Amino acid sequence: MEPKVLIIEPFCGGSHKQLVALLEETIPGVVSFGMKPQKWHWRMRTSALYFSAVIPRTEHLRTLFASSVLNLAELVGLRPDLANLRKVLYFHENQLVYPVRKHQDRDFQYGYNQIVSCLVADVIVFNSRFNMNSFLSNIQSYLKLMPDYRPKDLADQIRPKCRVLYYPVDFPSYASSAVDETKLLHIVWPHRWEHDKDPDTFFSVLFQLQELDCAFNVSVIGQSYEEIPKIFSDARRKLDAHILTWGYQESVEDYYRVLQDADVAVSTAQHEFFGVAMLESAHFGCYPLCPNQLVYPEIFPEECIYRTIPQLVKKLKYFCRNPSACRNDRKPRINLKPFSWKTLKDSYIKLLH
Repeated sequence: MEPKVLIIEPFCGGSHKQLVALLEETIPGVVSFGMKPQKWHWRMRTSALYFSAVIPRTEHLRTLFASSVLNLAELVGLRPDLANLRKVLYFHENQLVYPVRKHQDRDFQYGYNQIVSCLVADVIVFNSRFNMNSFLSNIQSYLKLMPDYRPKDLADQIRPKCRVLYYPVDFPSYASSAVDETKLLHIVWPHRWEHDKDPDTFFSVLFQLQELDCAFNVSVIGQSYEEIPKIFSDARRKLDAHILTWGYQESVEDYYRVLQDADVAVSTAQHEFFGVAMLESAHFGCYPLCPNQLVYPEIFPEECIYRTIPQLVKKLKYFCRNPSACRNDRKPRINLKPFSWKTLKDSYIKLLH
């Protein structure tokens, strides 16, 4: 069967890779091209040149599906034969509101690439309303970073092509079991080891719990890359007596096993447009605690949201001293159905046909 759908993923790891795999398994006539999930800055800058050379020329393709890591405008310029395909651009995140430590650290090119990619795309899909709204509402202010000759009304050109389609989480089935109520509270942090997930705040909270003589265990199991924030080595030393699991779990079964054993999953993120790890944690029975910002209020109920760091410390302190308060029937009721692959599967098939 000649492929009709071309999938391009410059950062083929984590949730990006999971989505590609689901689409490949489900939709007939798919051919995909990806790059290793390293050096995302360089993937955003240069991946179009790589893909322009490796994607074969064929008359059978009908649809192009790419994540917004790709500079779609650049690829189409390098490969004009792809211009006539129905071009679907998928936003796992957007660079217009990416948190930087200092204003001068912001690389204008990343957000600019995403804006021009939207101009050449036929359909633009965001994985949450927060992602879409934060992108569209920041286009004009972002372009003000340009010294002169600033374009106007680009949001009006882009908005009609936009829609929200939640990221499809392929929740595995599992049977919950009774919890040993004598067990210490188990806190899990399942996020990337990068500064935008704000590990400094997370570990400062745990250090405060230590100082308050709270009893707890912790697992830190997100994926790490070449540059690991220094706080991780400091935390490994200071929290040694509390650590159950440390580091990325190569096996998905091991990853799920940690989530099943944990009681509370914490996010302190400054940059989150969907949060697969927090939804997976909730699926496996964790009580999610998330900041009152980003995508979290869109997905989780009020009892899972904290507004200040002192509130987070207070809640975790209570759970440390009363672990049963976040276990079994005391956990919040979270409707995960809108985010499941079973629910969203037909929408994705329709999107690519």
